[in-house]
Amino acid sequence: MENKTVRTVECIPYENNNAVIYSLGTLDWKIYGSISEDHITDEVIITGKQLAHIRERHSEAYIDMLSHIKDILDDPDYIIKDKRPNTGLVIKRINEEKESSLLVLKISTTGEQKGHKNSIITSWKITEKRLKNYLKNKDVIYIKE
Repeated sequence: MENKTVRTVECIPYENNNAVIYSLGTLDWKIYGSISEDHITDEVIITGKQLAHIRERHSEAYIDMLSHIKDILDDPDYIIKDKRPNTGLVIKRINEEKESSLLVLKISTTGEQKGHKNSIITSWKITEKRLKNYLKNKDVIYIKE
């Protein structure tokens, strides 16, 4: 496996159940307002449980996701509306545009339990062919200018 530099994320204990969560910074609502304008926090996190899920179920995406997560969140190429409410597929081209990394991002809204944060649910890689299919057949709600 190729050794890549991984950006460090801040580790914080979650108050309710002592699960480890990682703060990934804040969301730019000029971009992420396309998923939901109703949000209760700017912070975005990923839990240790979700990291384990990505490592186990989408191992091909794990290292790239860790290596590029800040870039993906700060400067996505596309956001596609997900079938679940207040959720988007955040996509950024990586590896010289041969592959893209996709994050599923859930926005925490006023109707949810107090203390919830915007969170990464999962991640996987998509080929250029799959990306073109998504852009043609899905509801694209954000395109990088």
